[in-house]
Amino acid sequence: MAEEVEAALYLGMVALISLSGVMAPGPLLATTICKGYQDPRAGIRIALGHALIEAPLIVAIFLGLGVVLQNEAVFIFVGLVGGGILIYMGADLLRSRNKSVLVCDKNKGNVITSGFIMTAANPYWLIWWATAGAALVAGAVTFGWVMLPLFIVVHVSVDLIWYLAVSYSVNRSKDIWAAKWHKWLFVASGGIMLFFGIYFIVSATAKLV
Repeated sequence: MAEEVEAALYLGMVALISLSGVMAPGPLLATTICKGYQDPRAGIRIALGHALIEAPLIVAIFLGLGVVLQNEAVFIFVGLVGGGILIYMGADLLRSRNKSVLVCDKNKGNVITSGFIMTAANPYWLIWWATAGAALVAGAVTFGWVMLPLFIVVHVSVDLIWYLAVSYSVNRSKDIWAAKWHKWLFVASGGIMLFFGIYFIVSATAKLV
């Protein structure tokens, strides 16, 4: 009985820490806002695309990949490549700010792909898993293999609930906004992508100097 209580408390901690990570502003949140404008359920597909790359990483960390993720060369590579992708996508969104809805809508069928790409292009995501995430997974290791699928289910569920809440809220409230606020919403989304892209490139470059 004590083990079951300990496991339940651990999974509760996983949910809370996962929520703190997923709620942080970043490119995936910006993409969810953009896609949610047209589809209230876009958050579900964003979360699915996110999980397609995240679930295998969790398994890999469970098996010992966490040490590799903390390697400085890996950080530099991911920072430069991911930062470049974020800058490109952020700039593209800003350039198209007056027709932002169309830009978001033209890839409506590829929302899962967007979730996958924006996850892979976000160095913050990898850094989180190399630090806080790796510490969480280390806790799962102490419970054995039975905890691994439970860990993944809890973490992915938190992501899904959050991104669905964001896309649903954006979609349901869009009609009460003036047109200029629509434009500035996407300007903010593009700005977030640019900010993080520049930040990660600067951080990676500083490691090289």
